[in-house]
Amino acid sequence: MRVLSLDTSCDDTSLAILEWQSPTKFSLLFNFVSSQAKIHAPFGGVWPYLAKLEHKKNLPIIFKKAQKSGLTKKIDLIAVTVGPGLEPCLWEGINFAQKLAKEFSLEIVPVNHLEAHIFANFFSKKFQREFQIKNVLPAISLIVSGGHTLLIFMENFGKYQVLGETRDDAAGECLDKIARFLGLGYPGGPIIERIAKKGKRKYQISLPRPMIKQKNYDFSFSGLKTAVVYLTRKFDQKILLSKDFIFEMAREAQDAVFDVLIEKTKRAIKFFKPKSLLLSGGVAANKTLQNRFEKMIKEFPKVNFFVPPKEFCTDNAAMVGLCGAFSFFSSRSFGKLEADGNLKLYGDSKNLRS
Repeated sequence: MRVLSLDTSCDDTSLAILEWQSPTKFSLLFNFVSSQAKIHAPFGGVWPYLAKLEHKKNLPIIFKKAQKSGLTKKIDLIAVTVGPGLEPCLWEGINFAQKLAKEFSLEIVPVNHLEAHIFANFFSKKFQREFQIKNVLPAISLIVSGGHTLLIFMENFGKYQVLGETRDDAAGECLDKIARFLGLGYPGGPIIERIAKKGKRKYQISLPRPMIKQKNYDFSFSGLKTAVVYLTRKFDQKILLSKDFIFEMAREAQDAVFDVLIEKTKRAIKFFKPKSLLLSGGVAANKTLQNRFEKMIKEFPKVNFFVPPKEFCTDNAAMVGLCGAFSFFSSRSFGKLEADGNLKLYGDSKNLRS
């Protein structure tokens, strides 16, 4: 089966085409991502209406690129992200999918963007190998993206129990806001990752680790952003403008976020005793975070650790295609073909909390 997939959940316009037989037997034929980061950078964040206009402009252009390659002649199914995300942007992808479906008489599968991030792990050869020998499930999955932070217990793909999620700012969102406050630019996460490596302990900056000791799996990072604002008031203006201070603040902010992610995930692993840990989402591309998880997982010799290749951590339509094909072949209920900015992942695990 050849699947054409679309993702317009936020500020990246993406279209992919893949040949699918099973989660471990597929070929990615086309995967194009058009980033809007430079367009939104002057605003310090994504402007939804502008993002919507860019999606509307870019989708036909990207589709024509795919057409020129001849890959669109034998499409069997369309998969499109319906949420969560920015609803004006989501509707652009849905409307374009409906146009294609009508023109080529195809069925559309609605895809949950969060679930697609989990499926991005299939682009890792190591993951595919372990999945085939049944050494992956059950698993703990941590999704860390710009707008979402979720900790999930997975009995299987398609069967999820959300253990905890962000109550306000997600991890990536918090880092973006701190970067903006420090005048570092947008998107902030990659910038903070780069300069945090230069941070020393010259000023002994110390930030809180929100909810790290609470006996639950939820996250809250808005207080961390506020702590950065208040802490800067204690320093002289000359110090605030120095590179050493900025580097150290970036390092401490990143460490604070990652300490919470590590501790909550470790607690879930101890309680649920999974076969593997899956890390995904845009923030998962951060090498420092990956290294810290690789170090932590050594405490659990029987638990495998997986993270998608960098290009599949950030938003892309390839993961949407994999997720959509899985839904189609497993005869799952697809849900509604309409944008839902607050779409949740299936399942509620309040009874499983420790």
